[in-house]
Amino acid sequence: MDTARYKAFIVAAEEGSISKAAEKLGYTPSGISQLLKALETDLGIALLNRGKKGVRLTEAGENLLPDFREIVRLERNVFDKAQAVNGLERGSVVIASYPSVSVHWLPEVIKKFQDDYPGVRINVREGVRQEITDWLDQGVADIAFFTYKEGMPYDWIPLAEDRMVAVIPQNHPLAGRTSYPLSYCNNEKFIMPALGRDEDVLALFHENHIHPEIRFSTQESVSVLSMVEKGLGMSIMNELSTEYAKEYSKFNVVRLPVDPPQSITVGIALRSEDQAAPATKMFIKYAVRELTRSEVQYSGEDAGKVLDEQGI
Repeated sequence: MDTARYKAFIVAAEEGSISKAAEKLGYTPSGISQLLKALETDLGIALLNRGKKGVRLTEAGENLLPDFREIVRLERNVFDKAQAVNGLERGSVVIASYPSVSVHWLPEVIKKFQDDYPGVRINVREGVRQEITDWLDQGVADIAFFTYKEGMPYDWIPLAEDRMVAVIPQNHPLAGRTSYPLSYCNNEKFIMPALGRDEDVLALFHENHIHPEIRFSTQESVSVLSMVEKGLGMSIMNELSTEYAKEYSKFNVVRLPVDPPQSITVGIALRSEDQAAPATKMFIKYAVRELTRSEVQYSGEDAGKVLDEQGI
């Protein structure tokens, strides 16, 4: 199977640039252009509009992009299953994840997995929940590390209960308390993480009838912590995202569990365990085993039960 043309089209569409697609796939820009031209010639339609500022999808390109992604995903599964006969000597796993999970959980898991299966390629994509679910739905990602939400159309393996905490400056009036009353948010200048797209924080506000004054928003957790330290406001985050404050002493902030207590369930999601490639199933097995023996308070019993039931 030769899906090089499809991959060139997918990456060019995602990056909006032929030169960036070339860099990502290891081609020259002219090489990518030739692959795209050959694909469009074979199909008899234009898939991309070229311009000085990059490329963008035509209507036909938008309609066909999901199909090309599915073809590439199926090709990867075919090769992975074929290689399973040879003991997982080759294969690939694409992981979608919150940045906090990528920083604090995944490196150790990936290291252990690569020690035993060096021929399996690992690709990690970081994003907010909406991006991660899109990558799962489109087949761009094989598995995802994120938070549970009722009614998700995915197979689900729970890993951890991560509590929500208030992050406040050291000179805050409540800094000496053992918890932070959620109702107090209504009196605060609030710094919204994930550019206002943190569904866990938004759900917490909705369920507790909180309406803070959102003064700032930023993408990175580190930026939130730095802004809190400078007295620009306070924030609510899951505890894992605030680990930078504990690990790097330059962030002089106070973390307090919110009152009433709130937590989120972090775990592994995939479209279908039955249809997952062997490399993906094995990575899940390593992730659960490594993370459930971690110092973090994981729901290891639940995760182990799921593994047994699914035969992973």
